[in-house]
Amino acid sequence: MWRWSGPQLAYGQIVAWGQYAVGLGITLAILVKVFGIPPMFGALIPVGFEGGHGTAAGLAPVFLDKGWPEGVHLALASATIGVVAGVSIGMARVNFAARKNYSKGAADELAETETRGSGIVPKSERKRAGLLTFSIDSVETLSVHVGVVAVAIAIGYGLKLGLAGLERIWLTNPDHSILGSFPLFPLAMIGGVIVQKLFDRFDRKEVLDHGLMQRLQGMSLDFLIVAALATLKIEVIVANLAPFLILMVVGIAWNVFCVVFLARRMLPDFWFERSVAEFGQSTGVTATGLLLLRVADPDLETTAVDAFGYKQLLHEPFMGGGLWTSTVVPLLYIFRDNPWPIWWITIGAIAVWLFVRFVIFRKAWAPGAPPPA
Repeated sequence: MWRWSGPQLAYGQIVAWGQYAVGLGITLAILVKVFGIPPMFGALIPVGFEGGHGTAAGLAPVFLDKGWPEGVHLALASATIGVVAGVSIGMARVNFAARKNYSKGAADELAETETRGSGIVPKSERKRAGLLTFSIDSVETLSVHVGVVAVAIAIGYGLKLGLAGLERIWLTNPDHSILGSFPLFPLAMIGGVIVQKLFDRFDRKEVLDHGLMQRLQGMSLDFLIVAALATLKIEVIVANLAPFLILMVVGIAWNVFCVVFLARRMLPDFWFERSVAEFGQSTGVTATGLLLLRVADPDLETTAVDAFGYKQLLHEPFMGGGLWTSTVVPLLYIFRDNPWPIWWITIGAIAVWLFVRFVIFRKAWAPGAPPPA
């Protein structure tokens, strides 16, 4: 798995860290001086693009705690632009790649089918949403699954309170608080891991159904996006329109540059299929990346889907709504008088992952060759 997905992980990390580098770079060098915006403005690209609506909404308490409530609405707007750009530009790149024979996806696969065109699955192709694991006479199965999710969130909330309590013991300046303002959602993810391990160990009857959990996941994301957009304050966007549009253009340009230039040089085989999946994820959500990959490689004949999936195991806990994404906003507030050290951290991370790709994985298998055993 490491040999197979290592180059993919290095590429994905560079795409993600690059969003911080270009966002913070242009913000600190130009936008702060010209428009008088706070340094936290530079985090809008990765929070909205790589993180998505879930991360933007999850960081709302952090933006409020650090005295920049406008950041909530700008982050949600960034996430919306990221999703639109990911699908529209991604599909344009897939069509271009099909014409240039960069992709194994044939041109006729890009034509809309009945399912893709209407969004409704034909009756003959419909699948089960999940299985009822409890008798209806005893308890509602869906309620149990919602309760399990609530337990995971409660564990995350307990971790948040514990970390904040520990920090108060040794922290003398409340303005330098990181753990106290740490968002709940990555800790709830840890709570989910704990719950999963407990059920793996003690649930002999397999009462949790994967299909129902996926439905709850999709429903929660839909509700979150609708609620986030419904609470978006347009006047905040208008008041910061010029620097916001500049930042969005720079962020999109970086992601396109990675697909057009970096991917050919960093990914050992099926560079377009691999990179278009990363493009979808780094501008929208993981589902967008998988959508673009399925269009570019409809029969999953390449190594892209496996490499992308394996890479997520190490990528997601830190980037795209992970630990670093949750930490960077408090750090930018703490170092608001001189935030350049945060920018240098991103440059250092890019250098590390370039070393990983071109030194540790310099002997990656040749393009088109079968993956290593």
